[in-house]
Amino acid sequence: MVSADQEKLLTSLAADYRKADLQAADLAMLHYAAKLTRSPGEMIEADVSSLRAQGFDDRAIHDICAITAYYAFVNRMADGLGVELESRA
Repeated sequence: MVSADQEKLLTSLAADYRKADLQAADLAMLHYAAKLTRSPGEMIEADVSSLRAQGFDDRAIHDICAITAYYAFVNRMADGLGVELESRA
């Protein structure tokens, strides 16, 4: 069961994560993931440095990168194979 506060956070994240009530570290992580998803060729060392500045260690940065890349990979595979989502009924 999702609480009212959780529902509010989920709604604001879906609308625009940049406007959600998030801690600085969470916002930095989402900025990194969004940039890696939308414009991977523009990633630079400063993107990693911004995560380190928020307290993420090398393992955490690796995990953020790997999860973001895996999600993109799976979506492209599904799109490429014409996989359709199941209904949520």
